[in-house]
Amino acid sequence: MKISLEYGMGMMDANVPDDADVFVPGETVPDPPFLPDPVEATRHSLRNPIDMPPLAELAKPGDRVSIVFPDVVKGGQQATSHRKVAIPLAIEELERAGVSRRDILLVCSNGLHRKNYPHEIAGMLGEELFNEFWANQQIINHDSEDEENLVDLGQTAAGDPVIMNRQVFESDLTVLIGHTLGNPYGGYSGGYKHSATGLTHWKSIAAHHVPAVMHTPDFVPVHGSSVMRHKMNEISMHMEERMGKRFFCCDAVLDTAARQIEVHSGYGASVQQVSWETADKRTYVPWAEKKYDVIIFGMPRAFHYGDGMGTNPIMLMQALSAQVIRHRRIMSDRCVFIVSSICDGFFNDVIWPYIPEIFELLQQHSTLPEIQNEGPRFATDPDYVDKYRHAYAFHPYHAFSMMACGHLAEMHTAATYIVGAKKPGIARAMGLKTRSTIEEALQDARQKFVGDRPNILVLPRTFRTAAVHLCMRDEPTQAR
Repeated sequence: MKISLEYGMGMMDANVPDDADVFVPGETVPDPPFLPDPVEATRHSLRNPIDMPPLAELAKPGDRVSIVFPDVVKGGQQATSHRKVAIPLAIEELERAGVSRRDILLVCSNGLHRKNYPHEIAGMLGEELFNEFWANQQIINHDSEDEENLVDLGQTAAGDPVIMNRQVFESDLTVLIGHTLGNPYGGYSGGYKHSATGLTHWKSIAAHHVPAVMHTPDFVPVHGSSVMRHKMNEISMHMEERMGKRFFCCDAVLDTAARQIEVHSGYGASVQQVSWETADKRTYVPWAEKKYDVIIFGMPRAFHYGDGMGTNPIMLMQALSAQVIRHRRIMSDRCVFIVSSICDGFFNDVIWPYIPEIFELLQQHSTLPEIQNEGPRFATDPDYVDKYRHAYAFHPYHAFSMMACGHLAEMHTAATYIVGAKKPGIARAMGLKTRSTIEEALQDARQKFVGDRPNILVLPRTFRTAAVHLCMRDEPTQAR
């Protein structure tokens, strides 16, 4: 059977046994139906929120309101995307309450991600809304290093530091526009994950994006009741307690093409609970009838974190491990990954300027977790911090949150083969095997790990569609 896999800026063709299984999200098992009229559904949601009054009752004339929306990493640029639909409708409801448009601040919740360029924000909000609010200086990227615009809220009951955006903290009302979409970190994006990661400081992120949380048995496979999710919920609820008011959430459950399946608004904890009931049906897919010994997929050069994610060794390891987190339920204990990746030495040191230094430092350590104690030094490096603040680079601590994830591929697979690497030494330096073709890698895996008749799964669109978390067919749909 001939297959085409993502590879660099194009595709790689390969032949696999005819009895290999193929899974494509949204096609092999269809998504639940998307909303025919997301505008009306979102308006109804805003006016009929869960466990909170509607915006038109919460707000009053003179209130300062923050509307927080996820950054470009979360995707969704089409005309009916959740941001483009929900934000204007939320403004409409606020105006019904007497709030002036000039008292509304739009906050891109980029967290430790790079700040979003104006044209990217325009693509997310739509040109008309962007032009109005940008001209009036009413759109900002969150800056987790702007000391004057951060407020230290102490610690959660678990001892996790909570440092958040001051403008959001001081707002009379905050609206969180979120996406309920399958995420290897805590089950789903949106909800309390949105505020806990998008509006905080690296010390808050270091409370949960670390080996002590991500290398525990409850983190793999992904589910919504892990220690990580609990910590993110607790951090956001601590924000609410210290603000003296709740976030007003408006979350859309999205399908494979980022279309709205459902929209729910109101109290974050309740919105999460209701949204996840439907999201589970799209995301946790009880499909597999056997455990797989080999999983084959491709890795493009550019995907959600940016150009170079599939070639930068730190981000490449994170992308591999994310597939472990999502699919561990269907992997045999001897499972091997075979992955096409151009791996050509393009680190993209514009958005990840610190990766060359970290990559060299990694050569002095035996495993990825051993480098974690270097995180605070990089997080406070003035040059790297300046590039995050002023040159659209990821925050330097982001690399360490990625490395904490990146070790999971080694922990949960017998081996990972990188196929088609232009600079295979980079892959080998990360503990990965290299071969020139998929066929060669499969032959080697048969000889060394999986035997002559392995169960093979091909995931030909791993990074070009919204992912699912594959489960065994007899596993309950509510896999969290």
